[in-house]
Amino acid sequence: MLILKQRYLLHALREFETFYNQHRPHQGIASARPLTPLPPPITEPDKIAHLNVRRTQRLGGTLNACEHAA
Repeated sequence: MLILKQRYLLHALREFETFYNQHRPHQGIASARPLTPLPPPITEPDKIAHLNVRRTQRLGGTLNACEHAA
């Protein structure tokens, strides 16, 4: 990604900060997101076999987040 203006740089940094603190899993806390509670574990075999995952993109696909779709 090439950023030419300070305005776009600040936007990209804010998006990355949000992604880092709210969406990106952290290995040190059981692969959970730092500002959200731990998700309940999925233990039922029927649910594990049929997971519905949704991917969202930020900054034109530079940052990607995957989560269970409701």
